[in-house]
Amino acid sequence: MGGFEGHLYPGLSLFFYGLYHARLVSRALICSQPAQYPPRPPWSKGRWAKLRQVHYVGLLKILSTFVLVAQELHNISGPFVFIRKTYHARDFLYCKQWQHLTIYMTFVLSGCVDAVSQNLLPRRSAALEQAAQALGLALILPLMLSHLQGSEGVDLQSHLLFIQALFPLVLVAVAELWAPDAWQLWVMKAFLYMLTGSWLIQIGFMLYRPISGHKWMDDDKNNIMFVTTFFCWHVVILAFLMAWIHGVSFLWYRYMC
Repeated sequence: MGGFEGHLYPGLSLFFYGLYHARLVSRALICSQPAQYPPRPPWSKGRWAKLRQVHYVGLLKILSTFVLVAQELHNISGPFVFIRKTYHARDFLYCKQWQHLTIYMTFVLSGCVDAVSQNLLPRRSAALEQAAQALGLALILPLMLSHLQGSEGVDLQSHLLFIQALFPLVLVAVAELWAPDAWQLWVMKAFLYMLTGSWLIQIGFMLYRPISGHKWMDDDKNNIMFVTTFFCWHVVILAFLMAWIHGVSFLWYRYMC
C-alpha cells in the first residue's frame, strides 16, 4: 500500500466491495428478504455442478489480492528479506511492506471462506463469511495504527481519518455476528466499505498525484484543515450515492420481487 498504486488498487477493491453490498442491501430491503446475501442457485448434477456453487465474490477477492501482492513485491528493490543478518545489526527490514502483506493475507482468508462456505447451510455459510470479515478487519486496525509511525502533517492526518472510518467498520462487522438480520448494520457496512475505499484512493492522489500538480505541504495548517474537509465531502457524497443506489434498485426490483 505504498505509493500511488498501493493506495489506488486496495481502495478500488474496498469501494467496489462496498458497492456490491449496497446493491445487496437495497435488494434485501425492497424485496423483504431475511438476509442481504444473494439467493443460491439450486443444486445441480453434472461435471460443473460444484463450480456453479462457488462464491464468485470470494474468487475475486483472492485474485485481486494476488494483484496487490505482485504490485507490492514489484516496488521492492533488492532482496526481500525479513531481517538483516550482519555482524553488527539484526534489524527488521521492510516493516511497512510486511504489514501490507499481512493485510492482504486477511483478504485471502476472507475470500477463501467465501469461496468454500457455499457447501454449508445458508445461515451457517453467512455466519462464517461474516466472522471471516470481522476477523480480517480486526487485524487490519492495529496494523494501520502502527503504520502511523514516522508520519506527520498531511500524511498523518489523512491516515488518522482513514482509521476513523475503519474503526466503526470493525464495530459493525463484529456486531453483525450477533445481529445478522439487522438492516441498519447492513447499510452501515456497505457505506463504510465505500468510505474506506474512496478515502484510500483520495490519500493516494493527495500524497503522490495531487491534482494541482503541487505537493501538499506538511507545515501548512490550511492543507491539514482541507484534508478533513475533503473527508467530510466523501461522507456526504457517498450518502447521496447510497440513496441513489436504493432509488434505482427500487425501480428495478419492484416488478421482480
